[in-house]
Amino acid sequence: MGAQVIYLETSSQDPAYNLAFEEYVLAHRIEGDYLILWQNDNTVVIGRNQNAEEEIDHAFVKSHGVRVVRRTTGGGAVYHDLGNLNYSFITDAREAENLSMERFIQPVVNALRGLGLQAEASGRNDILVGGKKVSGTAQRLLNSRILHHGTLLFDTDPDKVAGALRADPEKFRSKSTKSVRSRVGNIRDFLWEDMDLLAFWAYLKTALAGEGVVAGALMPEELEAVEALKRSRYDTWEWNFGRSPAYDMVNKRRWDGGSLEVRVSVKEGRITGAVFRGDFLSRCSLDPLEKALEGVLFRRVDVARVLERYSLQDHFGGITEEEILKTMFYGQSSNCKAACD
Repeated sequence: MGAQVIYLETSSQDPAYNLAFEEYVLAHRIEGDYLILWQNDNTVVIGRNQNAEEEIDHAFVKSHGVRVVRRTTGGGAVYHDLGNLNYSFITDAREAENLSMERFIQPVVNALRGLGLQAEASGRNDILVGGKKVSGTAQRLLNSRILHHGTLLFDTDPDKVAGALRADPEKFRSKSTKSVRSRVGNIRDFLWEDMDLLAFWAYLKTALAGEGVVAGALMPEELEAVEALKRSRYDTWEWNFGRSPAYDMVNKRRWDGGSLEVRVSVKEGRITGAVFRGDFLSRCSLDPLEKALEGVLFRRVDVARVLERYSLQDHFGGITEEEILKTMFYGQSSNCKAACD
């Protein structure tokens, strides 16, 4: 981030509006550095490449009025309430080596340490305090700009976190629901001197933006565009739930770079539909890649030729080409064996 940072607020707790606001700034405010602080009320936000049906507990979500909205960044599903504060950095991508999580996570770690917390970056995209996860992050590249955003669990409801999300049985093979809940913690519980969320918000704004912060706002016509994007994308069932084609084969594996699920429809030996899902940290939409696979022979060598045309680090984070191919072609379910051989 540069010396001057433009600070924005969405003035909304509607997840569809907030995600549309963030996307609009990324796509249309193409110069300068931006910081947005925002909140969603009672929401599960799923990663772009996840299968919504498998990430949520439907009965809990329905009975508790929890919204389910898909974001445009990779990573896993998270629960948001008004005890959670979200932050977004939007800036120039610059060189590839500067796209690392450290460029954006370290300022947040430092801000938490400024409150006396023993905060540390962990794994692919988490921040821990006292061994418990208090923040998860994700990124998206769009042309020459990058969005990096994350959660900050300040005083969120742990029962809602545990109830709304369906634990991935591969991710938590040996853990009960209780132990899944214990993986996350609230920042407020670790503070030496208590503060409320509004005070934490004010502190974080200064800590992340620095003395060069400039208050900004979107113009009325820009806000109208945000509303239009909200209605056309983030409010729709097609975006939030309807992004999985019919499929004949599904394989799922967990790698160091995250979980990867592949769903493929095959007719007469050729792919008619392919979808990649998981909590891997993609920076780009997978739509062009999935489209490029249509019509391709469902053979390892032919799929590999397509994958080689894309930056897999941007599309699949830390999951490699070999791991993608192993997920697609090893251990197929019996109902696709003839097509997969």
